[in-house]
Amino acid sequence: MPRLNVADQLVAKNKSDALVVLAVQDGAQAQVAATPALESEAREHIDANLLALSATGAVDEIIRLAGVPGVQGTVVVTGSGLAGAPSDDDTEALRRAAGAAVRAVSGKAATVTIAFPSSSAVQVVATAEGALFGSYNFTTYKSNGGDTKPISKITVLTSLAKDKDVKSGVQQAQVVATHRAWAQDLVNTPPLDLYPDSFATSVKEHFAGSKVKVKVLDEKALAKESCGGLIGVGRGSARPPRMVVLTYEPTRAKSHLAFVGKGITFDSGGLCIKPAEGMVTMKCDMAGAAAVAAATAAIAELGLPVAVTTYLCLAENLTGSDAQRPGDVVTMPNGRTVEIINTDAEGRLVMADGLALASRQEPDLLIDVATLTGAAVLSLGTRTAAVLGNNDGVRDEVLAAAGAAGEDLWPIPLLQHLRSGMKSLVADTKHTGARQGGMIVASLFLQDFVGDDADGAQLPWAHLDIAGPAYSTDDAYGYVGKGASGYGVRTLVQLARSRG
Repeated sequence: MPRLNVADQLVAKNKSDALVVLAVQDGAQAQVAATPALESEAREHIDANLLALSATGAVDEIIRLAGVPGVQGTVVVTGSGLAGAPSDDDTEALRRAAGAAVRAVSGKAATVTIAFPSSSAVQVVATAEGALFGSYNFTTYKSNGGDTKPISKITVLTSLAKDKDVKSGVQQAQVVATHRAWAQDLVNTPPLDLYPDSFATSVKEHFAGSKVKVKVLDEKALAKESCGGLIGVGRGSARPPRMVVLTYEPTRAKSHLAFVGKGITFDSGGLCIKPAEGMVTMKCDMAGAAAVAAATAAIAELGLPVAVTTYLCLAENLTGSDAQRPGDVVTMPNGRTVEIINTDAEGRLVMADGLALASRQEPDLLIDVATLTGAAVLSLGTRTAAVLGNNDGVRDEVLAAAGAAGEDLWPIPLLQHLRSGMKSLVADTKHTGARQGGMIVASLFLQDFVGDDADGAQLPWAHLDIAGPAYSTDDAYGYVGKGASGYGVRTLVQLARSRG
């Protein structure tokens, strides 16, 4: 992760390998957004080149220029899609523009300077966030690091460099980006190397010396807790399941959040095996667990006054000699019995264990994050996640947090009539139902494992289905490159921040 700082300087006095400026749209023509850091001669030269190149200033448009007066390195003009100077309502546009530009120079420049207009602290912080997110690059498995030059330093030029909100916001952005990158690393790691026990080890190493306590439940502990979901899903693998519990308890906490993350380190589909092409990206089926772990780390490092208890539900879904069979019945921590129908619907089983155990803490809010259903991808595409829940107020709170963080999230109703397809002849419930409304059916199953509070009312709960945006196989956009996106980390941190 590059080091990020802010400075009140002219572009000509800040030497770097690449300078990034923002393009806005004047009709069909792109123009550089005015900023005091960029001298008029340089701005006029860039505008003339944009005109000659028929640049439009559209989102994700990148123009590279050399020989700009007063600029030492390459100039990267990044489109914003904005019709004029950005306002505080355009923070996500700033993030994406900065991120797209940094991605464009990643591997080619060691130092990057960004000169965007910034009339407020929130605009400066958004620019910094986008730049940090766009700098992510996973080269662990490339010989010689892929022969690329990692970005070591990003400087954001602004007249607000000494503003206390800017300083604080940039520091927080660095923390969130660092832990988000860890989540991306986990998701991008090949399943040969990332499996339940090694995932647990990585978590212990990441939290060493922090304010977060780590507890790992092995096979015996899972059996003692009647975690039939994790045990059943993990039966087909030689590498047994784990439950990792993270606890962050600041003094005078204003709220208690519980996070549950799906951690299927590889999903073959089990005996109901996936087609070959369906397995290619299934190392990402633990993105929910990675997101909640990283969010917990960021919340703790930021010192937010919110208690967090996090459950990572880790298993590998394979086809070994003792693999779970359709027709099996398993018992969950809340005593509910489940008839197995489709072994490729394994995520909801391990999440049910986590939700049942988390409910025992009676948190103020219970959130689960999972790459749960293909139905979510069919419904919302690959850039948008779904949120469902048993409480409209909580759902709206999560939506507001996602909006502030810049992560695309869409509300889906929890339609209770779809429960009828989950009736079982031999157990309390089946774990699947009608194919129609599959995203909602999966959520209804999860709801059955959300416990009650002291008054007998079901705990406030929201479910995030991140199957679409968790891992990108499409063309990169904004600050999101191909591979793991780290989706969910920022929403959860923002949620904790709003409760603190």
